[in-house]
Amino acid sequence: MFKFNNRSFLAFAILFTIEILIAVNLKKGFIRFTFGDFLVVIMLYYFLKSFLKIKTLHLALTVLFFSYFIESIQPINILEILNLQKNTTLRVIFGTTFSIEDLIAYTLGICTVLIIEKYLNS
Repeated sequence: MFKFNNRSFLAFAILFTIEILIAVNLKKGFIRFTFGDFLVVIMLYYFLKSFLKIKTLHLALTVLFFSYFIESIQPINILEILNLQKNTTLRVIFGTTFSIEDLIAYTLGICTVLIIEKYLNS
């Protein structure tokens, strides 16, 4: 079940770098919010794939449902409940407002993963 995958880790590292650059350099707009959400699920997929030997569809759906879960708890202000609302890093990770557009971006990101994986494995 555990096996290190160099290619997946490289993909994760590149995507992580892009996400950091977006977060540091862009404070608003399509790339910061929508494209960042699109990339984050791809990044999470490749991070987990770096260490886990699991079927592509299972891992992709796990990442997608995890992302949906995080998005769905945003309206209850979980960071405020845990008294962590001032933690900038957690605010970026968990987000602060629910958005249907984010769910669409996550879905399109996972669809992209499935297309990439099909292409790489054919």
